[in-house]
Amino acid sequence: MKTLVLGAALLFSSMAHARDAAPLPNDHCAVGVYKLSDGRIIDVGHAKDGLRWRMADGSNGMLATEGATDRLVSTRGRTGRADGHIVTLLCADRSIQDGSIQDGSIQFDGAVGRHIALVQKDVTFRSGDVVLAGRLVLPAGPGPVPVVLDIHGSESTSALRYNAWQRLLPANGVGVFVYDKRGTGASGGKYTQDFHVLAGDAAMAAREARQLAGAQMSALVYAGASQGGWVAPLAQAKEPADRVIVSYGLTISPLEENRSQVLQELAAKGYSGADLVAAGEVADATGELMASGFKLGFAEYAAAYKRYHSAPWFKELGGEFTGALSAYSPLTLRIAAPIARRRSARGTPWRHQPLPVLSAVDVPVLWVLAGDDIEAPPAQTRDDLIALQQAGRDITLLEFPGTDHGIVEFELDASGKRVATREAQGFFHAVAEFARTGQLGAGTYGNAQRTGAAVQRGAGK
Repeated sequence: MKTLVLGAALLFSSMAHARDAAPLPNDHCAVGVYKLSDGRIIDVGHAKDGLRWRMADGSNGMLATEGATDRLVSTRGRTGRADGHIVTLLCADRSIQDGSIQDGSIQFDGAVGRHIALVQKDVTFRSGDVVLAGRLVLPAGPGPVPVVLDIHGSESTSALRYNAWQRLLPANGVGVFVYDKRGTGASGGKYTQDFHVLAGDAAMAAREARQLAGAQMSALVYAGASQGGWVAPLAQAKEPADRVIVSYGLTISPLEENRSQVLQELAAKGYSGADLVAAGEVADATGELMASGFKLGFAEYAAAYKRYHSAPWFKELGGEFTGALSAYSPLTLRIAAPIARRRSARGTPWRHQPLPVLSAVDVPVLWVLAGDDIEAPPAQTRDDLIALQQAGRDITLLEFPGTDHGIVEFELDASGKRVATREAQGFFHAVAEFARTGQLGAGTYGNAQRTGAAVQRGAGK
């Protein structure tokens, strides 16, 4: 989860924290969700660098203008490579009436689509002394429907602006409550990565969602992605929901995540045996620096640095923060400690132990893993979840092989860097199905591998 320690990664550069990406000059009137004449549902939403379309099967692409026309050209995923899709957005007649988003049209490869009416209620609510901005989005009609409360990851961007599932899920019969985390977007307060504070915010968001939805809510579902996987079980202890969904989250501490990432990255480069043992020592030493707020661990780091800094693998160290810190000598880190202490003070509970919290969750849980995740290595989490299943916990584990963080499929660019091409087929439908019923159907969800929990009789997608 790279952005977990953005401050640490930039400790000795500019270290500036961007509260949010600069908004587009003009909000495009076509942002919304549409049903095409061939039955498919497509969402058009904001991305940091323009507009992006998405479908429930996981396919997506960036949209760029073509001349001075309404015709847009699509590029696949995040590759920047044209995918052949031609999109036209026509939205001059779009209007908002009685809280429902109406009108608008789209052409996608010749298939004509019309805007799907969704009921949207924008609100502000308090969590302690901080005012947060939230939004409830429901399918049109009387309901009732389950409502997914989206608990964001470590990103510092506005969920109200950039979250696409706030439209895709309601277009598929599942309500959503989404909010800007404190210190981002339209919400007040200071940005933090303190899981306990964020869990308190999620609990207050859950109460707000219940009050807003009223009888239209059949069930409340916490859905936490990445860092949200640590927050959601904590929120469940404060304000219980009916079910919990975690996507590409971990059952190990942030310190253990850094260590496992360091070792996994070096192993992928061909290192093994004593080299990995030694790299683990460096990861532990830098971990003590981070966890103590750069007050402790300098002697341990100096010893590890002296012993290993000339080893071939040392310059290839990565992880959440070990690579960033090990680029500097012990003396430099000591001198820079006061600056580092201020810059890294984002509240991350580095030694947080998620398993006892997760073990106390007594509602159905769906946990979705990316099988080839290099930001949140899944091996220990997989073992922990299977052990909890065997202990009788109602946990369904769904793992998508060959996917990276975000449950995204990828290809390698010329430099060997992974570039996302799409979300895995079946990921969205699994989340939607579990939100509706608290279990998965009897069918398949793409090529995902499933363990635990009895299946509902019905088709998966």
